[in-house]
Amino acid sequence: MHFDIITIFPGFFAGIFEHGIVRRAQAEGLVTVGVHDLRAYTHDRHRTVDDRPFGGGEGMVLKPEPLAEALAGLGMEPKAARAQTEVAERTRVILLSAQGRTLTQPLARELAGLERVVLICGRYEGVDERINQLYCDMELSIGDYVLSGGELAAAVVVDTVMRLVPGVLGNEASGEFESFGVADAEITTDQTGVPRSQHGAGGLLDYPHYTRPAEFGGLQAPEVLLQGDHQQIRRWRREQQLRKTLANRPDLLERASLSDEDKRLLDSIRTGS
Repeated sequence: MHFDIITIFPGFFAGIFEHGIVRRAQAEGLVTVGVHDLRAYTHDRHRTVDDRPFGGGEGMVLKPEPLAEALAGLGMEPKAARAQTEVAERTRVILLSAQGRTLTQPLARELAGLERVVLICGRYEGVDERINQLYCDMELSIGDYVLSGGELAAAVVVDTVMRLVPGVLGNEASGEFESFGVADAEITTDQTGVPRSQHGAGGLLDYPHYTRPAEFGGLQAPEVLLQGDHQQIRRWRREQQLRKTLANRPDLLERASLSDEDKRLLDSIRTGS
């Protein structure tokens, strides 16, 4: 899979992609990341990429001409032309914007199935809307807050999507048995070596994890995890997922994949019984 990032601050990414899983994925040729300086596509002495907004108002807006040239330099035609080619099936051009669709794990899985993602990093008050209309397949936000620019968001998108590309994680199940992971019925990868005390997240938060030593800081790891009864461990972990989700993200319960047993556990948690 290949990512292209269009930005006015290419140096921002100098160290971000040189560590951990992202570095390893690039070294193994599973993922490539290209960072492109928007100012390289300007033609004036000052390398101008922004201008005042029509209609007045605060701040500046990224001009359409440099962005259009940058996209053309990456082989990206306007989306109307792309729609007639196979490129449309394998590629997405995404504008990172506070007005965009929120990045979620299901959307990350969808993007991970592509061959190429082009990310446009917004700056200042935003990007000339005609670039969005002509070239972008979607606007994307990483949360309900405003960043100084799209660079941080681009790094988040690359990391979130890249780790779902087959082969990037050492254990393919790691992307399924975690917060916002898929439900049990949707897990199709080979689970060899994964104890069935695990549980597909089904859109819930992950359960708490413990490792050696069994006692630390006066706190003991839960006894159920030390006994080796996988059925009891599975039930305990699912209960902890429900407890943590109810406490921290109750909104997720409205669309989570809940079994009858889950609903009984949740009722018990709510009533304290």
